[in-house]
Amino acid sequence: MKITEHIKNANGKTLFSFELIPPLKGQSIQGIYNAIDPLMEFNPPFIDVTSLREDYIYKQHNNGLLEKLSYRKRPGTIAICAAIMNKYKVDTVPHMLCGGFTKDETENALVDLQFLGIDNVLVLRGDARRGDATFIPTPNGHCYATELLQQVVDMNNGKYLHEDYGDMMRTDFCIGVAGYPEKHFEAPNLKSDFQYLKQKVDMGAEFIVTQMFFDNQKYFEFVNKCREHGINVPIIPGLKPITASKQLVSLSKTFFIDMPEDLVDAIQGCKDEKQVKDVGIEWMINQCKELVNFGAPVLHFYTMGNPGPTKRIAEAIF
Repeated sequence: MKITEHIKNANGKTLFSFELIPPLKGQSIQGIYNAIDPLMEFNPPFIDVTSLREDYIYKQHNNGLLEKLSYRKRPGTIAICAAIMNKYKVDTVPHMLCGGFTKDETENALVDLQFLGIDNVLVLRGDARRGDATFIPTPNGHCYATELLQQVVDMNNGKYLHEDYGDMMRTDFCIGVAGYPEKHFEAPNLKSDFQYLKQKVDMGAEFIVTQMFFDNQKYFEFVNKCREHGINVPIIPGLKPITASKQLVSLSKTFFIDMPEDLVDAIQGCKDEKQVKDVGIEWMINQCKELVNFGAPVLHFYTMGNPGPTKRIAEAIF
């Protein structure tokens, strides 16, 4: 079922969902199940599975020279989605990236997803490789999320890279895109950010999932501004509680988000890391209650493979 259908069928009730990271290469699917099992009591209608681009390692040879090698340390997004759907009977949302994939590889992945009965995709540009100063597109790949979005839209219309099948071979993906309540770090200003987001919706994006945030007012203003710009698709807040004091810096640096002064003061006043986790979870519980009252369609949690904090929050909300 499509994300938009899940939201419509909820009749205004806020749903619960979460996101998983594929396990490191060589690990088993059991790690994924261990991250899902504690959260199934909250009846998630869908589960996101991230996708990571290739990275580089340097192999030193006997002659002292270094060889730059490309590798993927977390494979298996499509297979994981299929396994989750088979075991838990819930929908999955694989992330589709520009970085690290050619157009042909993207088409092949979308064909596989259609074959498996996966109805939703989240279209993202993806991050730069570690060590690259900026995002460098893959040869014969896409530079921007809008280009990747267009490829999915084309396939929904029966238009493939090398053939146009029309109605005979249309895919039917519900397409999601990312939103940034505090502005994408590469956008010159919020106005241009909204223009790009409106372009994606006009092209065919049907729902938005936001970057994490810790000040609900940023989300409220983002939703209101979207509506003012004619962006009327569901806007799903992405959430993650602070669970360690170092995250005050690491999350701000990695995701270019602003931490509220009250949250920073509370965490800096903690005696130990256990208290930090308790403060972070309590902050997120209060955030979630406000978001439910505001009418957020879904509370979507970035679990990072650790279901414990999300479970505590869901127990207080759902």
